[in-house]
Amino acid sequence: MPKKDPRVDAYIAKSSDFAKPILQRIRKLVHQACPQVEEDIKWKSPFFMYKGMFAAMMAFKAHCTLIFPGNGKLILGGKEAAFRRLTTLADLPADTVLLSYLRKAVELKEAGIKPARAKAKKALAVPVDFLAALRKNKKALAVFENFSPSHKREYVEWIVEAKREETRLRRIQSALEMIARGKLRNWKYQ
Repeated sequence: MPKKDPRVDAYIAKSSDFAKPILQRIRKLVHQACPQVEEDIKWKSPFFMYKGMFAAMMAFKAHCTLIFPGNGKLILGGKEAAFRRLTTLADLPADTVLLSYLRKAVELKEAGIKPARAKAKKALAVPVDFLAALRKNKKALAVFENFSPSHKREYVEWIVEAKREETRLRRIQSALEMIARGKLRNWKYQ
């Protein structure tokens, strides 16, 4: 017996008229491909759970989407299995094609295959002149070392993108003053 969540029924009911048949068809095929699937609402959208996140469908103002979040990029027949701009039932592939995607996603879940993780970013290369200036200003160095990698990167990129040497030196001096005061690079916009 399929495990249907009444919240998904409510989600479909309050969706736009164009979206209702799309969402109903996706739901029916998901349950057909994986009878053990359980429904849940996450991030205000229906998710289908089978050994973790299996598939998700969303309805927006002008389109619907079907994704496979737990499988990274699910590739079948040389095409990525993500249907992002569904506006009519005709935008969905034939039932047999969609079922093959869904069954492949089930196979990946059963095999325990996880999506490839994004490559770790390279260590941040702080320019020598900026590092030397930081070492001269102990307070700025201590604050900079406690910044997150993204905040450090913002300062380094700002300095490195300067085209002229005098601009670079002026930016280093300005960065030291802001860092010593504990300010992030784009502090004005926070």
